[in-house]
Amino acid sequence: MLSNYKVIACQLTSYTQPNYYRANLDLQSISKETLQKMSKIKLTINDKEVMVEEGQTILEVAKEVGVDIPVLCHHPALTNWGACRMCLVEVEGMRGLQPACTCPATEGMKIQTETEQVVNVRKFILELLFSERNHYCMFCQLSGDCELQDAAYRYGLEHFTYPRSYEKFEIDASRKYFIMDPNRCILCSRCIRACAEIAANHTLNLKGRGAGTRVIADLNVPLGESTCIECGTCLQVCPTGALIAVRSAYGGRKKDVTHTETTCLQCSVGCKLNVVTRYERLLHVDGIFGSEPNDGLLCVKGRFEPLYDEDRQRVKTPLVRKDGQLQKSSWEEVLPLVSAKLTAGTAQGLAATATTNEAFQAFGKLFEKVGGPAGLLCGTLPELGYGEGAAIQDVLAADYIVVAGTKPLTTHKVVGYFIKRAADNGATIALVGEPENELCSYAKLNVPYTEADKVIADVPVGASTIVVYGAGLTAEGIAALKPLAEKATFLGLEPGRNGRGAAAAGLTPLAPSAAETLLVLLGEHPVNATWVEKLAGAFTVVQASYLSPLTAKADVVLPTPIWVERNGHVTNLEGKVLPLQAALELPSGVRDETEVLIELAQLIG
Repeated sequence: MLSNYKVIACQLTSYTQPNYYRANLDLQSISKETLQKMSKIKLTINDKEVMVEEGQTILEVAKEVGVDIPVLCHHPALTNWGACRMCLVEVEGMRGLQPACTCPATEGMKIQTETEQVVNVRKFILELLFSERNHYCMFCQLSGDCELQDAAYRYGLEHFTYPRSYEKFEIDASRKYFIMDPNRCILCSRCIRACAEIAANHTLNLKGRGAGTRVIADLNVPLGESTCIECGTCLQVCPTGALIAVRSAYGGRKKDVTHTETTCLQCSVGCKLNVVTRYERLLHVDGIFGSEPNDGLLCVKGRFEPLYDEDRQRVKTPLVRKDGQLQKSSWEEVLPLVSAKLTAGTAQGLAATATTNEAFQAFGKLFEKVGGPAGLLCGTLPELGYGEGAAIQDVLAADYIVVAGTKPLTTHKVVGYFIKRAADNGATIALVGEPENELCSYAKLNVPYTEADKVIADVPVGASTIVVYGAGLTAEGIAALKPLAEKATFLGLEPGRNGRGAAAAGLTPLAPSAAETLLVLLGEHPVNATWVEKLAGAFTVVQASYLSPLTAKADVVLPTPIWVERNGHVTNLEGKVLPLQAALELPSGVRDETEVLIELAQLIG
């Protein structure tokens, strides 16, 4: 394509120039409009002449001009497979019907998408699909939201044309969060391609031939015993009821539910979420393909685990310790009590990072008034002092990836999946100072910090190189990786969920002092045993979403929203400020942390 541009560009150049035929003519000398015309083709689709971008398939062209071609095996986030044949179309001059998802659109092509022959073939394909497995829609939880069912209604299937006694397959319910039902499967392979191409996990494949073909995990073991990472990508792309989310099954059809876009707060990646709710109930969480920073990919912590937080006991009203027991109170009683304690003696604030930028700002300003120190319960990234920052998406385009001081497949799973995907596409992986890492099997080199020079020497000249590092990077490692400062960009995996937002508010790690009053901004962050020990006898106020060993020791507990009830902003590990949009209303008695912290500051004066 580029060479064609150069030839045409030479022809457009004035003949008075002595070097108008040189092959390396700067393409920037051509107008943008000229280049756009050169990349367009003219074709006819359903008797309508259109101009479209060159290099697209017939299916992509049809979508661009508003023509709907049915598909089953195709998904825009996956490579085309061309197996289901639902997208067959007629192309003048071409023998037989052509699959629109794989057939490239060319200049002058004449396409018909709904001729009698095309419709008859699609109906026949659907009749065969319905005869192969148990697609009796009355008993399927996807009834009304199934792509196979939609196609059947579209082409007027009213009965089973080829009824038969199909083989019954065993349902796999060995996973906690979702079920695989091979009886509903149409063998479109979307789940297989999603597992390989998006999550880079390669757990799923096909086994058998003919009507006995089915999707299996690894070497035909139950999903619960397989290498499945429960990212749920297969579930999201499945067009039928073959993959079912346990918690949201029969919870509501697409026309009945509400969709809210927000940001995941389970780690510092800041994945974009589509949160699905109905009747103030959280049904399920999906990724949004094509969005940054995660490109639709989620991990088990972002997609499934938040749906099971309701198993923990919520704090829905202020609690005050009286006669040795936490008892229900009111905001009107509890806030004056807390403000009086904060000003009566020495006070200190400690915060976890599972909250908003706005809450951190209010927290810092409150303790400016109080006159006591405020900081974080968790650690932060080490300061490198060199190198340029990278974006999460840069991992996918990298030629060489160095991982140091972090285990991304544990702490920042989506980044870990991106590293695996980059390895699948030919990138070289090297581990420095990480002898035991889930990425070991992908690594070309795995060396201690003292041998980092081997990695530096292995980086090819001109290669797109990225260093992914975490809170475990030591001073020795920082010094060892410094020679890469001019060759690579650096992606730091911030350990705090919103650590960058806390840092912007001036909050840094702080050890508990012998303060008389301690205010802990906890949110919904899980509690470890060492935090309880940090109370040290102080009058303790905890802002929390759930009861925990920490709230059990507190003198005052202030209820806060959970992630799906939050409005505000967070700052992800790239430093980008991302929005939080509440998908559920706050329960009665629960107030946003920011609002409460501001009111406490006003009471102090």
